Amino acid sequence: MLTAAIIAIIVTMMLALIRAFQGPTEYDRMLAANAFGTKTVLLIAIGGHALSWHSHLDVALLYAMVNFVGTIAVMRFFESRADGDCGEEGGTL
Repeated sequence: MLTAAIIAIIVTMMLALIRAFQGPTEYDRMLAANAFGTKTVLLIAIGGHALSWHSHLDVALLYAMVNFVGTIAVMRFFESRADGDCGEEGGTL
C-alpha cells in the first residue's frame, strides 16, 4: 500500500511540474510550485515511514515551513512588482 501511495504522489508531482511550466499566469505557476512542495512533504513523510527513518517527520515539517515562507515571499514579490509597473509607466489601464 505504501508503494502505491508513493507512486501516486510521484505522478501528481509530475503533473504539478507540467502545470508549473505551462501555466498561463505567474499565479498559476506559483500555485503549481506550492502544490509540488506539498506533495514533496507527503513523499518525505510516507517514504520515511516506509524506510523506517526516525526523523522523517521532522524533515517533512521543516520542508513544509520553508515551502510556506517561500510561497509567501514570492507572492509578495509578484504583488509589489505588479504595483510598481503601473506607477513607473505613468499610464492607466
